Amino acid sequence: MRRILFAVAALLASAPAQTVNPERLKADVAFLASDPLAGRRALETGADVAAQFIVAEFRKAGLRPAAGESFLQPFELLEYRMDPEGTRLIVRTSAGERTLVYGRDFSGSFPHPLRLKAPLVFAGYGITAPEYGYDDYAGLDVRGKVVLIFEYEPRAHDPASPFNGTGNTIHASPRRKLLNAQEQGAAAVLVIPAPNRKRPFRPGRGGRVQTLAESEARIPMFTLSEEAAAALLAASGRKPAELQAALDANLKPVRVPLAAEVELIAAPAELRRGRTFNVAGLIEGRDPALRHETVIFSAHYDHLGTRDGKVLPGADDNASGVAGLLELARMFAAAGAPRRSLLFLAFGAEEAGLLGSYYYVAHPLRPLATTRAVINLDMIGRDERPSEQTEGLVEIAPDTSNELNLVGIHASPELFALLERENQAVGLRLNPKWDRDGVLNVLWRCDHFPFLLRGVPAVWLFNGFTPDYHTPNDTPEKINYAKMEKIVRLAWRAGRALAEQDGWPRFGLSSR
Repeated sequence: MRRILFAVAALLASAPAQTVNPERLKADVAFLASDPLAGRRALETGADVAAQFIVAEFRKAGLRPAAGESFLQPFELLEYRMDPEGTRLIVRTSAGERTLVYGRDFSGSFPHPLRLKAPLVFAGYGITAPEYGYDDYAGLDVRGKVVLIFEYEPRAHDPASPFNGTGNTIHASPRRKLLNAQEQGAAAVLVIPAPNRKRPFRPGRGGRVQTLAESEARIPMFTLSEEAAAALLAASGRKPAELQAALDANLKPVRVPLAAEVELIAAPAELRRGRTFNVAGLIEGRDPALRHETVIFSAHYDHLGTRDGKVLPGADDNASGVAGLLELARMFAAAGAPRRSLLFLAFGAEEAGLLGSYYYVAHPLRPLATTRAVINLDMIGRDERPSEQTEGLVEIAPDTSNELNLVGIHASPELFALLERENQAVGLRLNPKWDRDGVLNVLWRCDHFPFLLRGVPAVWLFNGFTPDYHTPNDTPEKINYAKMEKIVRLAWRAGRALAEQDGWPRFGLSSR
């Protein structure tokens, strides 16, 4: 392992001391979670007000605009719903023809009208992972075809799995699988629910969705119900559980002659186009040899708007992260520039599917090749408690008032080591349990994840779920500001170490 030069204690000790201002944290959370901002849903006025507020605070702190002469990086969204009557999936085999009903037999979304007919081919888990010596597409021609794949990864619940044990890797994410199929030349993707999944499968609920108008994902992905998947495979004489067991047994591709053609008809309705923003402020590094390199702090400012006439204020999710981001910007600006440059990013449309961060990594304001690490702040304001999300699936400690979850650090053990070292002066209890999660898919549910897909070390600082998650009860008075202050201090120390030291953390496999 390449030696990373972490011996910078003397330099950091001489750096200007910076204190977190808890009153500013409270004021920022209170404003962002206030009723007039109406839950800050992307493409609604409250989100635009939040973006302009962040611009004003970046400017007041002394940051430079990072998007040319502007703090705003605009991007276009499409908002729509699927027409359940017009969206159909027709499967034709030698046994006959079957039409699958949208919302019952399959679910998903696609923003463009589509009608395609193509052969169906089975592609295992749909994963190409040379670092694990695994490739479902080896020797398989899927050009112009619809691929049928399992969700998740091989041996998903096996602690001895080479795929990060019981935790997910980037290859388990639906987006990585979709892009991989697209790179292989596939026309569409159909996903089979994993027979060994820990939670009951529930088809998508439909409703209005948002997506990037300009997206690198250009082919559709839909998910079959368990019953539809079993019926589709029946003609081959194979059951989903048998196929999954065969894949997991040897970690080798399994070929299944499906002899089937599918016709997919996608009918989006009520389509509208709108613009939202990422907000980006820069502190340029002082070292001429290193200022082209970047350390990113990030948080998303949007939330879910209203539901049944009630505002979803999103105090923890994610007014807390934005308040931390703003405080870090003030602290670093007051301390003076470190050797590397610092980019402060407030993402839009995270709740719609990480759209702002996916847009950013496709259109970076600073090169990703010289982006050394990302520290993402999301839900840093509450004490984790058992909830519907976690009940029976993940063990939550009885007292989490001093606990902080770290997500994504299995992809960069050196970044984990840096955080552990800097935490010695802060005293939080760091918990990597969500990196061992293969059930709730926490790995790919926040804005650090698009950077992981691009090979950039990235960590999500995350206090965890509560029963108030995504409800009207996520309000400012429930924030643990003392803990939040410690998390900001840790982010400050880790960010300064990353920006000052000679080396940087590598992106690489965990040596569990």
